[in-house]
Amino acid sequence: MKIVGLLDSPFVRRTVITARMLGIPFEHQSLSVFRNFDEFHAINPLAKAPTLVLDDGEVLVDSTHIIDWFERTAPAGRSLLPADPAQLLRCLQLTGFGLAAAEKGVHRVYETKVRPPESRDLGWLRRVEGQIRDTFGELEKRVPSEGDWLCGDAPTQADITVAVAWRFIHATAPGLVADSDYPHLAALSAQAEALPAFMAARFE
Repeated sequence: MKIVGLLDSPFVRRTVITARMLGIPFEHQSLSVFRNFDEFHAINPLAKAPTLVLDDGEVLVDSTHIIDWFERTAPAGRSLLPADPAQLLRCLQLTGFGLAAAEKGVHRVYETKVRPPESRDLGWLRRVEGQIRDTFGELEKRVPSEGDWLCGDAPTQADITVAVAWRFIHATAPGLVADSDYPHLAALSAQAEALPAFMAARFE
């Protein structure tokens, strides 16, 4: 099984980290949908990262669907989703918040680094940046006391996704969100980045 895509994508990175934390064996093929488009296209005509290539050659796209597949095929007793319904609801809610921040962060990258300066929509860019700050503001309110994870005493998919989004925004939009404005979120992210699965999948 192979996960294709660069770790500078928050969606690829959350997928790779999840596979490691669930104990799922895989090969990571580091290809860019920009610089390696032809090679990526040959693997998956959608040229979408991440792409999961199964052992039989079938492909699966979208990090959420890939992670759902991992959850259903992981070794017995391994899961990054709480069993308790109330905690599961919270985990899904906060995972969605993390995905929203990551998505807006990717939009910002395209607008500032891919689109020519003369074609940029500054009004839309400010709106996206405001959405990123507001999303992290909502997350900051929901982070438990320092040292705890978002949905219990062990990291879940919510912690992975939120921490990955936080790191991505810091790397691609320096100064947009300050640790001092979101101290609990910054501490949670630092705690997650110290986990072996995160360290083995460092942001490129």
